[in-house]
Amino acid sequence: MGEDLAIRVADLGVLFRRNRRGRRSLKDLFGGAARRTRPGEFWPLRHVSFDVRQGEAIGVVGRNGQGKSTLLKLVAGVLLPDEGSVDVYGGVAPLIEITGGFVGDLTVRENVRLTAGLHGMSRAEIARRFDGIIAFAEIEDFVDTPYKHLSSGMKVRLAFAVVSQLDEPILLVDEVLAVGDKAFREKCYGRIDDLLAEGRTLFFVSHNEKDLRRFCTRGLYLDKGALKLDAPISDVLDAYNADYAPR
Repeated sequence: MGEDLAIRVADLGVLFRRNRRGRRSLKDLFGGAARRTRPGEFWPLRHVSFDVRQGEAIGVVGRNGQGKSTLLKLVAGVLLPDEGSVDVYGGVAPLIEITGGFVGDLTVRENVRLTAGLHGMSRAEIARRFDGIIAFAEIEDFVDTPYKHLSSGMKVRLAFAVVSQLDEPILLVDEVLAVGDKAFREKCYGRIDDLLAEGRTLFFVSHNEKDLRRFCTRGLYLDKGALKLDAPISDVLDAYNADYAPR
């Protein structure tokens, strides 16, 4: 294994249920994968393997429901695999379900301290970066306002401002750039450009082809729970467009 490896995914699989009724027996749990698959269960990802090197910018492509966001959650450690493994060599800054973890009754100031602290930022580092986070989010007049009173756009801006300040080497981005106004999206683009210039690793899910071509050099094409193609991003997008172009 090379020292520059950032992520290794090996024979990865995760099993979901379409509803919450029914429980698995011990025989199901220890009887192998074929026995574990029961009516109403499905594999959004299975037998997926790839490596990501430090500093690579990876775009994940596929239709809705093909496992793209699930893959990011597995890399982030939010989900655990049922088969195979995900090894991440370094911390992650997760821009997925971006406003999760903020507390409605706490003020913006309190939420910044809480959320940044939960992501591992020290008190001294939070204090040093606090003004920059608030300025980036453009909410200087709302620092002592309860989070629940912010608009949805302000919430997204604040969350991006906090997470994008983390020093973790791996950045996970899931459609976060699809929200917010044009001016703020351009600010986010600039921030991601800066992080890539620092040598960060980017794992990026988006339906926006322009964004994928802008940030990513390599693509992973997921289809029906499998990794259909791992290639340069232009080749992956061409294959995806060929498969789903209007006929």
